[in-house]
Amino acid sequence: MKIEILGTGCAKCQALTLHVKEAIAKKGIFAQVEKVEDIMKIMSYGVTSTPALVIDGIVKSSGKLLSVDEIIALLG
Repeated sequence: MKIEILGTGCAKCQALTLHVKEAIAKKGIFAQVEKVEDIMKIMSYGVTSTPALVIDGIVKSSGKLLSVDEIIALLG
């Protein structure tokens, strides 16, 4: 599983990264987590507001800080 956090380094983007790592730990799964700060790559996903969460190439959320429980639900 590949998880990308799209954002330019704002506080919410940093918090989402922490929440993702906590959700992965709670779920007990292995996932590659990548922080994407390149604005062109972010725009390639069609995301206009950050932070955004991309799981296996699919945008699952954008423009809000998800809770750990919300992320766990998206991980399936």
